[in-house]
Amino acid sequence: MSETIRVAVVGVGGRMGQALVRAIDAQPDMRLTGAVDRDGAPVLGQDAGVLAGLGPLGVIIDADPLSVFANCDAVLDFTAPAATLAYAELAAQARIVHVIGTTGLTDDDEEKIAAAARHARIVKSGNMSLGVNLLAGLVHRAAASLGPEFDLEIVEMHHRHKVDAPSGTALLLGQAAAAGRGVDLDEKSVRVRDGHTGPREEGSIGFATLRGGSVVGDHTVILAGEGERIELTHRAQDRTVFANGAVRAALWGIDKKPGLYSMADVLGLT
Repeated sequence: MSETIRVAVVGVGGRMGQALVRAIDAQPDMRLTGAVDRDGAPVLGQDAGVLAGLGPLGVIIDADPLSVFANCDAVLDFTAPAATLAYAELAAQARIVHVIGTTGLTDDDEEKIAAAARHARIVKSGNMSLGVNLLAGLVHRAAASLGPEFDLEIVEMHHRHKVDAPSGTALLLGQAAAAGRGVDLDEKSVRVRDGHTGPREEGSIGFATLRGGSVVGDHTVILAGEGERIELTHRAQDRTVFANGAVRAALWGIDKKPGLYSMADVLGLT
């Protein structure tokens, strides 16, 4: 492998894809060598650097990921579940680093990604930011210390264009809380409240989803006890925080063995 890490971005036409191009360009030991978007995307044939506001980089956006993956060391992927599964298979064949920030994955999707990680180095997280992953650690500790007598609610808000709910970050925080309590999130989560719901069940983990405007990502974990309440909040003001985290994950994964890793591994929080 060359000294400079060769990185590709998939879904490069989106706002997150363009943020990833800018984050790669800011790294002295990284170079953008490939850019991919879906068939029929209006950005095909454009220079990825120009699209991201950097000026020409000589990397033309293509719809065929096969040749791109064959000529890179890492790929950054914040796309959609179906696309991510296809990219994971290609990353396994190429035995490269695959950084996944895609949300909305099903349990079946997760199994397929885990299978691809037998050959690829996959770093996957519902949120790539340093702050959110530190928050998850705090939530785990708080949930373990306070116990189910403190009602736990997770409130998240994103821009009007987000298509999955709850957000991947909200689920990451919910998983941290469930792990802290030693319970299964699927068994304890409450996603919808409507009509006459009766009293809140002790030990449940509630989710509330808000959508509107251009909000990049706000998440608050509330632990409400008798006579007191703790609120742990993270607000993302710019997509750069996710892009920088993805770049850090790619750098970390270059010399690792094949496997499925998280941002907690990258940051030494495990």
